[in-house]
Amino acid sequence: MITDKLGRRINYLRLAIVDRCNLRCTYCMPEQGLDWIKQKDLLTDEELYRISKVFTELGVNKIRITGGEPFVRKNCMGLIANIAGLEGIQDLSLTTNGLLTYPYIPQLKALGIKSVNLSLDTMDKDRFLEITRRNSFDKVIRTLDALLKHDIKVKINTVVMEGRNITDIIPLIQLAEKNPIDIRFIEEMPFNGSNKKISIKWDHRQILDHIKAHFPTINKTIDPKSSTSYNYQIPGFQGSVGIIAAYTRSFCGDCNRIRITPAGVLRTCLYSESGINLKDQMRSGKNDDELKNSILDAIQDKPMMDG
Repeated sequence: MITDKLGRRINYLRLAIVDRCNLRCTYCMPEQGLDWIKQKDLLTDEELYRISKVFTELGVNKIRITGGEPFVRKNCMGLIANIAGLEGIQDLSLTTNGLLTYPYIPQLKALGIKSVNLSLDTMDKDRFLEITRRNSFDKVIRTLDALLKHDIKVKINTVVMEGRNITDIIPLIQLAEKNPIDIRFIEEMPFNGSNKKISIKWDHRQILDHIKAHFPTINKTIDPKSSTSYNYQIPGFQGSVGIIAAYTRSFCGDCNRIRITPAGVLRTCLYSESGINLKDQMRSGKNDDELKNSILDAIQDKPMMDG
């Protein structure tokens, strides 16, 4: 078990296997994309597997595969399959935008993938194109339908943007009426890959007030330990509603998360921009015990932000 100096148990690794994405969401990056990491600087499949193995041996039992978009990486499924076979893994999940995911869903089910977070900011095809700069709404919906058909737990992540998708909040929640989908609304962060000023009018309170105006019987439920979202239930709905105060609230107190960037940097806070580079340590010849010592030392300094 990994425990930091504040007594927080760290058991959840977010593993970013690639930085590239096949969408160009306006709140995330400019239309031309970003300066992508060079291939030689990305973690190899073998390095990603080794890092996962080291962490599971230290006590991490939950890994979420993220990106960028994970499925733009070659051999994504082979990598997931190898990580799924690690001893100690109790919960393997992934976050995807759904464009390339559909053909792999039966295999994901067979590998025991617990849940999939699907990024979807609108139920309107034209607005999807405006927000993502890609005409791929139908692909995402096909993936959503297939995930439900295969009984894979689905969370839909929606970034709430003033003047862009407020009218989508209620239609998205209605998806949860007859489907076991958790709809999670996320405050837009003020850094969005452009110089455009971001309004924070639609914080978690404003989002909840908007939802309550349409669903006055919505109930607050008990938030699971280490939950990043405030969680709610509408009577009669199969799914649930969550609101993530990504900008206006800190959830450091019981944070159990760490992350690895595609270049192999261990960040002990999801918002941190610094950390130790495990890729460089592996390529310099450090053995697994030395890697573990570096990881444990870094996690001792896991920060606590003011809430």
